[in-house]
Amino acid sequence: MPNHRFPRDLRETETDTSLAQLCGDSARMAPHWAVPPVAVATPVPPSSIHGVVVSRASARLVGSMPEYGD
Repeated sequence: MPNHRFPRDLRETETDTSLAQLCGDSARMAPHWAVPPVAVATPVPPSSIHGVVVSRASARLVGSMPEYGD
């Protein structure tokens, strides 16, 4: 049977957890999800990218965003 940690009071909700508790929980959990080193990818020149299709609705949506569009 797995060893899970449950709140002392099962009626406890997400909002009863403090930021300090979340940070502590995250720090304790981080070693369990160690990410192996990744080789640095070399950039692909835009001229070699072909065949990307975007729907008109998606293009309008992105075009209307101030960060990307006109």
